[in-house]
Amino acid sequence: MTSPVSSSDNRMPRPASARDRVLTAYEDLLIESGERGATLDAVAARAGVSKGGLLYHFGSKDALVEGFIARLMDLTEEDIDIMLAAPEGVVDYIIRTSVNEGTAFDRALIAAARLAQTADPRAGVALASIHDRWLDVVTQVVGDATVARAIVLISDGLYYNSALMGMGATEPNDPTDERLDRLLEVIARLGAASRP
Repeated sequence: MTSPVSSSDNRMPRPASARDRVLTAYEDLLIESGERGATLDAVAARAGVSKGGLLYHFGSKDALVEGFIARLMDLTEEDIDIMLAAPEGVVDYIIRTSVNEGTAFDRALIAAARLAQTADPRAGVALASIHDRWLDVVTQVVGDATVARAIVLISDGLYYNSALMGMGATEPNDPTDERLDRLLEVIARLGAASRP
């Protein structure tokens, strides 16, 4: 991922490598067309590389899936690092970021979900692993496994709801800051009620 360059910086952002373009093209095609539409030929065309160029980086479709999952897991670890350093804390972070905003991580999660819908179990295993990582982090912070599970399930529900908004769902559960503030208050009470 490249970060934006400030106006005072005369350097141009570094262009994405061919390998990154291939992974992004694969992700885009998974989201748009599912696994069947993400053929090697379609990925190469979308990435602007030859099929030989794609095969140089990923020698097979299996290698491409493995590369995609490795990038997804790297994005997960980056997200967890940010979560752990969040000024308002882990719970605030996980709830407030449980909205599909089209980030690289959001897109990778959606693509993995599309891939998990096929017969390829690797994406499902990766998504379960990500969920377990979030649950572990939240459990360490709140100190109660049941409360942590409730928080992660609330996060899942918020994300699912926000993802549906872009698919024609109605808007009554729009996660505004005010609504998220109230939800975080309820979560705090839940945590307090679980303590002896």
